[in-house]
Formats: sequence, C-alpha cells, structure tokens
Amino acid sequence: MAAFEIDGGGFVLDGKPIRLISGAMHYFRIVPDYWEDRLRKLRACGFNAVETYVAWNLHEPREGEFVFEGMADVERFIRLAGELGLLVILRPSPYICAEWEFGGLPSWLLADPAMRLRCSDPPFLEKVKAYYDELLPRLKPLLCTSGGPIVAMQIENEYGSYGNDKNYLNFLRDAMIAGGMDVLLFTSDGSEDYMLQGGTLPGTLATLNFGSKPEQAFAKLREYQPDKPLVCMEYWNGWFDHWGDEHHVRGFEDVVDVLDRILAMGASVNFYMFHGGTNFGFYNGANHIDFYEPTVTSYDYNALLSESGDPTDKYWAIREVIGRYAELPDDPLPAPSPKRAYGEVRMTERASLFESFDRLGSPAVPSVCPETMERLGQDYGFVWYETEVSGPQIGCEIILQEVRDRASIYLDGRFVGVAERWGGDSAVADIPAGGAKLGILVENMGRINYGSRLRDVKGITEGVKAGARQYNQFLFGWTNRPLTLADLSGLAYSPIDSDEAECPNEPAFYRGTFVAETREDTFLKLDGWTKGVAFVNGFNLGRYWERGPQRTLYVPGPLLREGVNELVVFELHGTARPVAVLQDVPELG
Repeated sequence: MAAFEIDGGGFVLDGKPIRLISGAMHYFRIVPDYWEDRLRKLRACGFNAVETYVAWNLHEPREGEFVFEGMADVERFIRLAGELGLLVILRPSPYICAEWEFGGLPSWLLADPAMRLRCSDPPFLEKVKAYYDELLPRLKPLLCTSGGPIVAMQIENEYGSYGNDKNYLNFLRDAMIAGGMDVLLFTSDGSEDYMLQGGTLPGTLATLNFGSKPEQAFAKLREYQPDKPLVCMEYWNGWFDHWGDEHHVRGFEDVVDVLDRILAMGASVNFYMFHGGTNFGFYNGANHIDFYEPTVTSYDYNALLSESGDPTDKYWAIREVIGRYAELPDDPLPAPSPKRAYGEVRMTERASLFESFDRLGSPAVPSVCPETMERLGQDYGFVWYETEVSGPQIGCEIILQEVRDRASIYLDGRFVGVAERWGGDSAVADIPAGGAKLGILVENMGRINYGSRLRDVKGITEGVKAGARQYNQFLFGWTNRPLTLADLSGLAYSPIDSDEAECPNEPAFYRGTFVAETREDTFLKLDGWTKGVAFVNGFNLGRYWERGPQRTLYVPGPLLREGVNELVVFELHGTARPVAVLQDVPELG
C-alpha cells in the first residue's frame, strides 16, 4: 500500500516529495491492443502519471446494464498503467465533458422529461448512486491505498462552469468516501472567480484548467487556496475540431514556453491531451455557444502523439523540457508504427436503406406525434419518420420544428431536401393530388457535451408542419423506426454492375472487400462520397463528411484480419463512383 498526500505546498508519495507530470489519454478512444504502446510512449517522454476520464455512457449504455469489457475495460487499463510504473489520476465523475457524446452522461437520462442534470435533484442522484454502486467497488482494489496505481480522483468536472449546487458536489464526495475511495479527492475548474466559487469544496484540493498565462491563473487560485499544491489538471496543449471548421494546430514553441513556466513555479501538470485518439462509433460530442457545432470523428487534438499514436515534434520538444525538471527514464525511444496503403476498395454490392428496414432489427413504433430518440429507447444513430401528407399542394413547405440534428426529407421515396439544426429547417415540394408518403431520416450528430444546453434530446423534438409557412399545419399519425446500425449482418445486398454505376440520391449501404497480408494501421479516404458512417469488419469507425476538415478515417491495424476484410459504407446521398481508398497517411485538414 502507498500513501499519496499533501505535505504543505507539495505532494508526497510514501513520505517522499513528488511532482505529478501526467498525460491524458482515454481508454475508450484507443483500441485495447494499443493501450500498452501508448502508455509506454507516455513513460518514455518523462511522464510519471496517466490521467483518464471514466465515461458513464460507455459503461451503462442502458439503465441497469453494465459493460466493462473490451474498450470499456477500465480496470485492465489502470492495472496496465500500474504494471508499467505509472501513477493514475482518475476522473470518474458522472459528467466528463471531453468532447464526448453528452459529456459522458447516458442518453437514457433524457427519456424522463423532468430529469434535472448535474444537480442535487433526487431522481438524478438516484441514477448516479446506482452507477457508483457498480463502478466504485471495481476501483477499490486499484487505489494506491489498496496497492494499486490510482493516487487521486476527481469530484465532478469543471462544475463551476455549469452550476453552484454545493449539495450536489458534497453528495458526490460523500458517495466516493462511503464507497471506499480513500485517496486524494480534487475538483478542477477554470480560473474565473465564479468558476472557483461554484466548483470548489472546502477541504478538497482545487485544481485549474487552462492553456496559457499560468502566472495569472495560479495567482487567482492562491486567492482561494493559499496553502496547497499548485496543479494544472488540464494543460490544453492542442484543441479539437468541428465539422466545417479548420483543423486546429498549436505550435510546440508556445506549448513548451508555457510548460516551462508551469514547472518553474513548482506546479504539477496534466497534459490535455497527451494522446487524443478517436471518437469511434457515434460517440463524438458537440458544442453550442452561438450555434450547434458537432465534433469530428478524429480526436487527434494536435497532441504529443498523433491520432494513430506516433510521436510528433511536440513530443520531442516537451520531453526536452521535462528533462530539465525530472530524470528521464532509460526507456527505448518510440518510433512511428508501421502503416500500410491497401489501395482501392471497390464496393461491389449495395443495399438500399428503404428496402432494408426490416433487416435492421428495430420495429416501427406508431405514435400520434414524431417521437424523440430517447422516448423510443434509442441512444445513437438515426431515426426514420414516416407519415402521409395530403394533396394537392403546390409549393408546400415542409418544416421540421427543432430538428436534431440533420434530416433528409423524401416524398414517395424521392429526395426533396435537407433540414439542419444550424441552417434551414425546411424543404419545399409539390404534393400531388391524392397526397404522398412523407419520409424523414434524422441523424443524431452528437449530443452537446458542454454548457447550459446540455439537455439535448435527439430526433424531431417538436413536430413537423406542412403548407405555406404562414398557413401551415402540424402533421399527426406517424411511424418511428430507430436505426442504431448496431448490427448490419442481416442486410441483403445486390451487385453493382460497374464502378461508374448511377446511384440515386438515397441512403444506402455499400459493401466491398480487401485483402490484408498484415494487420497494420491504415486510413480510409472517401473522395466522391458525401456523408455517412463507415464500418470495417463490423466495427463502427465513425462519421465522414465532405464538409471536412477531416478527410480520412483512422483504421487501427488490430481491427483487420489477415486475409479478407469487409468494408461497409452507409452513405446518405449516394455516390457516382463507389470506390474507397485505404492509404498510409492521414488527412485531417
């Protein structure tokens, strides 16, 4: 057993002074086969600790059903870090932000329209307690007080940026203590007064999150906490990207300068991020400051390790600075991992979504009004809404009131337009005499992960209207079909005769195969495709979109098989040339 404690203005581990130099990497953004590689590269860079969030929505995807295997095996990740001689800082709060879907909160919380989030409302606390009752006993043997590597745990996350409910923070702290979490507990917030006033607790270590001006930030912290160690729990050395935005890059000269100043002040630091990884599947989050902005699939973050785990110029520059303040380990220095260009993948088969509904596993649900995803018991993916609209109506405007987030609109199977949460909310079409079947495919592009708009239900949230905008009527009598795309094995494909085949502007699944002699990392490029989701051997790689800035999807080698591999692309708008390319370099901007 070990004791990690505060001693005056610093930390001690088993009675010896220690400064934490930590790097963030999230087990849920890295395929497990690569956990050890990434952790070894962290240690070789001179870091003595690794920090990770714990994503509630990954571990309790449906209420009362818990998952701790595969990419969700947080216990294995922590043990592995300890075996490699690294300390662990764990941030198991109900809310994590992290540019992760819904900030780590499970979507099923939103099925109750009365649920209040991130406060001491009893129904929310009841759900948190049930989660902690499952999670905390798993963590207890991994604490330093039990012989494990976890030396510190966070209470909530940047709570002062959201609220000021001290009863809520006390509940979380007391629940951790009652669950046997007898290690150092801390909070982390920005350096504004209101953030520190709302997010800190008496008797609990307060830490800061910032990317620059460390002297100013720590001076503010000293006003609230004059006698405890200085810690930057999130040193933002890069940034994340939104669809339609630029790829963010922060040069290492600036990062090195700020780090040198942090360490010269005697502070401890946690790099956010050391290695970003990937928002596989539908787990990307979104922001909404002035308008809704979904985060891209890559979480490269312009960090010290690239999305595929390779050391960058920033890695070597930071290692040199750390060497001025701490002894560097005598570890082999990491080299880039091998990459392979597997070449063109011709998509030889196609399955129309409209002909595949019954093969995707979710039955249609009738309702008076279109239902949200959460009311349908759905977490991620798409929803197909269908109803009848009367005719004739010339120049009929079909208005989706508060659609979340992006909808393709069809009349009798014919595409008539797109409605987007951040842009136009309607499409115009002529309805023939006798009426038409109205179909709407809505994509959840990621729940908001930060700020006051956190309660972000998905689908058609208020209703659909038809007619002239000033004289329209709500449409009633719907069928709703959840499309999680969790299992595509039942699809019935038809051959594509030519790679120049004309494909209609309708959603469809395209299937092709390629041969891999070795299982090496590669990058999927979909030039000539518009928007959708890609799967390799049944694994959801995440979203692509011609809007950029991300131009390739990372395909980790462990997802491949030696021999024949399957690539499936769910394309929303069709492609004239159904060919993908697997290349050996990424394109992020």
